[in-house]
Amino acid sequence: MSEAGFAFTLQEERPWEWRQEFLALNPAAELPVLVLADGPVICGAYAISEFVSEELAMQPMLQGRSSPMPPVTLFPGPREARAEVRRLVDWFLIKLQREVTRDLIQEKVIARMTQGAGYMPDPAFVQACRSNLRYHLSYIDFLAYQRRWLAGDALSFADFAAAAQLSCLDYLGEVPWAEFATAKDWYARMKSRPALRPMLIERVPGAPPPLHYTNVDF
Repeated sequence: MSEAGFAFTLQEERPWEWRQEFLALNPAAELPVLVLADGPVICGAYAISEFVSEELAMQPMLQGRSSPMPPVTLFPGPREARAEVRRLVDWFLIKLQREVTRDLIQEKVIARMTQGAGYMPDPAFVQACRSNLRYHLSYIDFLAYQRRWLAGDALSFADFAAAAQLSCLDYLGEVPWAEFATAKDWYARMKSRPALRPMLIERVPGAPPPLHYTNVDF
């Protein structure tokens, strides 16, 4: 939304609380959810990004945009290039999320919120997630070395999908950046984007991020 230049308001939601009002918006009780003024409710990062991309394509000079910068084309290029973007979006939003991000957030954040500050993550479980993360970082390192951006020559939704996952993991101090210099350089470029700058000031109560988290040149 920030990259597209649309004005929006964020609302905190804890999906594990199963609020009836939230379930009425998305029966799956999953985030994100986009509630349009006088419009439909759109659920899921993929669906939201496709919707925003189509809106920009239909209305390139859309009134109400909050940014003077040209909006990013989330799915750029010809059909083959867009297919590669979607392949990587699936990788980061499904595979990386399932194998690493979801479980680390559950163990290190949500469990403490739901079971109390004395909850201690399972060391063996966390170590398995860290091993999986190194596999994913090596792939991001490879993509960033071979290409200007992860999916090709143009910045795309694949970059934002990967950066969103890594932002969560970096907040938890789980990303071994020193081992993946090319991925780190790519992520440093992403941290300066309009989409990530507001995220870097968000905080989980009682769990501050590492000192390097907000530093673009980390």
